[in-house]
Amino acid sequence: MACFLVPAAEAVITTVAAKMIKSGEKEETVSVCMPDGTVAEAVKTPFSTKLGWLNKLLWGGSALLAFEHVWHGEVVPYFPFLTAVKTGETSEMLAEMSSAGVMMAAIVTAVWAGMLGVSAVIERKSLRATASAKESAV
Repeated sequence: MACFLVPAAEAVITTVAAKMIKSGEKEETVSVCMPDGTVAEAVKTPFSTKLGWLNKLLWGGSALLAFEHVWHGEVVPYFPFLTAVKTGETSEMLAEMSSAGVMMAAIVTAVWAGMLGVSAVIERKSLRATASAKESAV
């Protein structure tokens, strides 16, 4: 009925947070050892960019869910927009939002946390390879 509103609300909050964080971030460069043995400078992925990944996941999922609800006639282009409100099923709608909507938002956030973990492992591995290449060159 309106479960897409929960991830959409999280997307609004994270979008604002990403804008605020981005304004205070500084670009951080690191040396990275390439597979052929050369060392190059790389820009470390800022947290605002990583938060942008979450925004894209949430906005995309919310848009897809909203389209699905429009397709099934649960969301209409006239007031009150949600057919559950018009037919008096508001309590069922709120129950769906608090169960399915919160669960969808939590799963998307957990997937994003997994993406952060993989990103951190890749960055750490790259930095270790660079450090060992510098030690072997000395």
